[in-house]
Amino acid sequence: MHDDADAIARAAAFRAGDGAALATAYRDWGPLVYTLALRSLGHVQDAEDVTQRVFIAAWRGRETFDPERANLSAWLVGITRRQIADAHTARARTAALPMPSEGEGEPVAPTVELGDRLLMADEIARLSPQAQRVLRLAFYDDLTHQQIGERLGMPLGTVKSLIRRSLERMRQRLEVHDGAP
Repeated sequence: MHDDADAIARAAAFRAGDGAALATAYRDWGPLVYTLALRSLGHVQDAEDVTQRVFIAAWRGRETFDPERANLSAWLVGITRRQIADAHTARARTAALPMPSEGEGEPVAPTVELGDRLLMADEIARLSPQAQRVLRLAFYDDLTHQQIGERLGMPLGTVKSLIRRSLERMRQRLEVHDGAP
C-alpha cells in the first residue's frame, strides 16, 4: 500500500510540474525507455536520442497525463513507442532521400569522386535520423547552426552537439589505422 501511495504522490508531483519528480521519473524509468529504444532501433545514439525525446515530450505534455487512466510508467512506455515509431519513420524517409547530384540544386564539387560521395552518404545513413537531418541541412543546404536550429525547432547547443558527435563518429569509422602515430 505504501508503494502505491508513493507512486500516486510522485505521479501527482510530476503532473504538477515538480522538477524533482521529473528527475525521479527519469531515474526510475529512463533505463526501461532506453532499453526499449535500443532493442528496436539497434543503435546507441538512436536510443539515447529517443530517451531524451521521450522525457522532453512527457514533461511538455505532463498536463495530459491522467493517473486514473494509467500509471506513470505505462504512460512513458506509450510515449516511448510513439517516439520509436517516429524514429523508424524518419530513418525510412531519410534513406529514401536522393543525394544531390550535379545539375540538381547544389552543385557538386568536381573533385569529389562518386565513390567518395557514396561513402559519405553511407556514413551519414548510419547516424541517427535526427543527426542525418542536421548534417544534410548543414552540408547539402549549407545552413548555419542557427538556421538549422530554427528550421528543426532545436536549441543551438543541441545542433552543435549533434554535428560534433556525428562528425566524430564518422571520422572514427573512416580513419585508416596503418600503424602510423
